[in-house]
Amino acid sequence: MITVSNILAYALVVLGLLVLAVMLIRLLRVLRRFNQTVSMVVTNTQDRTGLLRARSAALGVAVRQRRTAGKPVTSLADAE
Repeated sequence: MITVSNILAYALVVLGLLVLAVMLIRLLRVLRRFNQTVSMVVTNTQDRTGLLRARSAALGVAVRQRRTAGKPVTSLADAE
């Protein structure tokens, strides 16, 4: 038999499920934004790391060129 108390209990269960669904949707939106932010930070960090490696390599080439500037080049292997 359906009584008023049973109807109220079912209504509270439905209301609780609706609130849970809304909270879950909001959480998924926040997590999506967070994932995008993490992706942007990783990309930026990788870009900066790549630029730092390129600068380091260029500095190494410049140092090697300065060391061999006074020496005569006798073969192609010495020029590298």
